[in-house]
Amino acid sequence: MRFVKMQGAGNDYVYVNCSEEEPESPNELARRISDRHFGVGADGLILVCSSAVADFKMRIFNADGSEPEMCGNGVRCFAKYVYDRGLTGKETMRIETLAGIVKPDLVVEDGRVVKVRVNMGRPRLQRSEIPMAGGEGRCIGEPLEVGGETFRITAVSMGNPHVVIFVDDVETAPVAQLGPQIENHPAFPERTNVHFVQVLSPGQAIQRTWERGSGETLACGTGAAATLVAGCLNEKLRAEAVVRVAGGVLDVVWSDDDNVYLTGPAVTVFEGDWHDPQE
Repeated sequence: MRFVKMQGAGNDYVYVNCSEEEPESPNELARRISDRHFGVGADGLILVCSSAVADFKMRIFNADGSEPEMCGNGVRCFAKYVYDRGLTGKETMRIETLAGIVKPDLVVEDGRVVKVRVNMGRPRLQRSEIPMAGGEGRCIGEPLEVGGETFRITAVSMGNPHVVIFVDDVETAPVAQLGPQIENHPAFPERTNVHFVQVLSPGQAIQRTWERGSGETLACGTGAAATLVAGCLNEKLRAEAVVRVAGGVLDVVWSDDDNVYLTGPAVTVFEGDWHDPQE
């Protein structure tokens, strides 16, 4: 099976073109191919599929085999994949995801995509939209008890669930310890992504992420969008800011049209053939 490894700010995925070969069990393939010791190594698997309602359809499978709704870094690399390989000549396209239609705009130099700007859609803030237990209303700076400690959390959905926790020092944040506990907390019936965020100024923040189904990752695009929204709601960030992640820098804007726009890199790492050791 032919594959391409790509990364956006260090958030890496294995891409497979389903018009050439469609995996029979993508959940299981994602677990095997994502393994960094016995597989290709990635945060997950992304399938390039045809769509009846958009230019393409993107299916995402985390490293644990679960299928999330959206991935901001993944969709930027998806757009680069289909353009660079001549599957489309459009520099603005529509991509179907479980979170709805996503619209990337490409920055092309010498016939290759170097950067992608994505309309991530409108943030969803009601508990039922995230989803989160506790009835209707927003969760902004509310206490959540985890591991004998209480943290102030803000919950945002960017088509997938996110919890943002503002900290004084992101480097010492207990991401690996508390990330999985919050991810699987009973307050979040579909689990959640977890972000520890240090605000440097109203226009800049540092983010560390525990990603639902993948563990700590170098970046999370939908998480960067959620971080900006949470920063605005808590009056810590302005509506346009730089979010620094371990794998690079993402530019995020919460526009007057209520949509969040994410701009960042999309890079092809390598390509090859996967010979499944279990077949």
